[in-house]
Amino acid sequence: MNTIGPIGVFDSGYGGLTILQEFLKVLPEYDYIYLGDNARAPYGNRSFEVVHDFTLEAVRFLQKKGCRLVILACNTSSAKALRTLQQIDLLNEDPDFRVLGVIRPSTETIGAMSKSNCIGILGTQGTVQSSSYKIELEKFSPNIKVVQHACPMWVPLIESNKHHTDIGEKVIENDIKELLEKDAAIDTILLACTHYPLVIEHVKKSVGNHIQVVSQGPIVANKLKDYLSRNEFMRAQISKGNTCHFMTTENAAVFDTSATQFLAKQIRSIQVSL
Repeated sequence: MNTIGPIGVFDSGYGGLTILQEFLKVLPEYDYIYLGDNARAPYGNRSFEVVHDFTLEAVRFLQKKGCRLVILACNTSSAKALRTLQQIDLLNEDPDFRVLGVIRPSTETIGAMSKSNCIGILGTQGTVQSSSYKIELEKFSPNIKVVQHACPMWVPLIESNKHHTDIGEKVIENDIKELLEKDAAIDTILLACTHYPLVIEHVKKSVGNHIQVVSQGPIVANKLKDYLSRNEFMRAQISKGNTCHFMTTENAAVFDTSATQFLAKQIRSIQVSL
């Protein structure tokens, strides 16, 4: 088994590229492998069992590729699979291998941003159903009220590049309206899906200046930087070559074309089987 290797970044599709982009800004010195399970995306409406099984397959794949740390850059996987992976599946296999998600870093930070103590969560059906944000925010910010709303159409709209159309913008506006109607005290909205940064400007325009809209990428990247600074044993396992490789379970050419709207550079991926 390799004792040094890249950071693995996993998402069901393209959204995790928005997290990876922030990693490359904050921690450019490390090596990365990005894996998108595009052939089976989206995960948002799938059962806990299916999301767990798919996520475990992806994590084991990245582990075999030499990754010593894997980030689930997918809220649905973080919500439905991470705890079982950490506490059962991988517990006794390799004590120095780590899998982390995006929900805890976000909930450690977001509570302090609200002055009204009322936060809105926009996410996939799976993330909202799991109540992971409510559960985690109760730990770190017990006085915060969490109001959630599922947006099942946002990921398909974004991945088909139709979020800028009149219909796409209307869907987004309707979901925002439904969230805000649940509680007028909401003063902070967390985009709890890694696809949603692509529509953040439209969300900001829709809610107005009195509500702040927060994207996860910068939060997760800074939390990872802090985690590595405090964990020398993990830092020593990660290779530093300033490289990034891309893999997808779907057609690589299609992935490369679509990825450019999530990651501000041209890439060349390879197609793999899990």
